[in-house]
Amino acid sequence: MRDRNRHLSDAELLLAVDGEVSMEQERHYRDCDTCLARARELEQAAALVHADVPLPSHEVARARLRARLSDAAEQPAASPAWFPRWQGPALVASAAAVGCLAFLIVAHRPADIPSPRLTPGAARVVDRDALCRSDLPKNQVVPADLRQRVFQAYGIANSEARKYEVDYLITPALGGADDIRNLWPEPYVSTAWNAHVKDELEDRLRDLVCGGRLDLAEAQRAIATDWIAAYKKYVK
Repeated sequence: MRDRNRHLSDAELLLAVDGEVSMEQERHYRDCDTCLARARELEQAAALVHADVPLPSHEVARARLRARLSDAAEQPAASPAWFPRWQGPALVASAAAVGCLAFLIVAHRPADIPSPRLTPGAARVVDRDALCRSDLPKNQVVPADLRQRVFQAYGIANSEARKYEVDYLITPALGGADDIRNLWPEPYVSTAWNAHVKDELEDRLRDLVCGGRLDLAEAQRAIATDWIAAYKKYVK
């Protein structure tokens, strides 16, 4: 049985936040003020890390971590003469633990920027004038089975799904297609760049396109490539 006096590690706390620990660990997490406080510190640190700086996708972060560990193994740094040789493995283990913690923070970061591989964006062939004459909603209801496929692709547990909107990268009001390549789980409130902020950009781009001040294809390209950069350019 787990020692109830032992607090959860940082890695376990990050998993506990997402509900991905055992029932015993979950009970300890809920009842332990120390663990709850530490979890809040980790979440705040993660928020500071990614504020206004798009972080890489899970695949890119994993590849970079593997490359750095490989480089460190092939090119060991010289130790000062006074440094005991036996401490080398301990330092490597500590560095690996820090690297794993950093990766977990990145891996559990809200997907404010969708993965280019999973969600490159997809648009319908549509005439601008016809699009602007139509009264299309900004977003359409995504079928439940398609929503589930999106959550699975992004590795989001069912318990966390309520925190996200399955959003169209290119909104239907700008010609976005009903295609899984145009959908991703966008957080509602857990990041500054959330679904409500993106709604502002969608409205602004449609106004610009339908007012003849922005080409439709350019609006689609901007929002699909980096919607945060597009927001900074066209909204604020």
